[in-house]
Amino acid sequence: MWLAVGAAVLTTALTAVSFWLSFEALHDLATDHRLQGERAWAWPATVDAFIAIGEVLILRASLMHRVDWWAIVLTAAGSLGSIALNVAGVGVSDDPLDYVVAAVPPVAALLAFGVLMRQVHEFLSARQSFLTAPPVPSGASVTPPVEREEPEVLEEPQEAMQAPADEPVMTPDEESVSEPEEPGEPLTQRDQMDLIVRGLYDSLGQQRPGTRHMRQALADADLPHSDGTCREARKRVETAEPHLRNLPEAIAA
Repeated sequence: MWLAVGAAVLTTALTAVSFWLSFEALHDLATDHRLQGERAWAWPATVDAFIAIGEVLILRASLMHRVDWWAIVLTAAGSLGSIALNVAGVGVSDDPLDYVVAAVPPVAALLAFGVLMRQVHEFLSARQSFLTAPPVPSGASVTPPVEREEPEVLEEPQEAMQAPADEPVMTPDEESVSEPEEPGEPLTQRDQMDLIVRGLYDSLGQQRPGTRHMRQALADADLPHSDGTCREARKRVETAEPHLRNLPEAIAA
């Protein structure tokens, strides 16, 4: 952690010093060619700023996993232009080291800013990987699965499944749901809903109807068909006939 922070601080300092030396040399060149004051200090930005802009765009393209050729061209143009102008500012010299000294600041500015952008890229990539990583379940592989004892009610649906398809098994509880106590008395809205929901178990081939099935059937009968109403009707039917709870779930079409 501290090594990464120290490297980032030193890289930032090197970038700042390199750009300052390059700016200073270009400022002197601008002063020698009729620019004074603020204009002489602003002119180097028209050259060295392309290095910073290009490398920031390269960083952006790298994070997006693509290549930005315009960013590469801007960086190359700014770097080559800064090096050439820094060397040209030396003029005619018999000492080759004069040209080396003039070329070092723009080259260092290019490399130092590139290293800085690389560190920023690694930091952002690590942060993005951390934020998008799926949560790790804690203790999921340590706790052995608990075997549940199946209730004795499971014996009833087996007998019902063995019965012929055209002769549904009727229980006393089912008769109380499917038929009113008095044949001459009209069914209440609740009884009508229970009858429609109970009929879905048979029409779906001995499967538990889902909310979508019940809602559609009740809507076709002009009865209340909200999700809560459908679930309450199914609960009443399965309370009267507990074996219906163990039937497989019907898949909504």
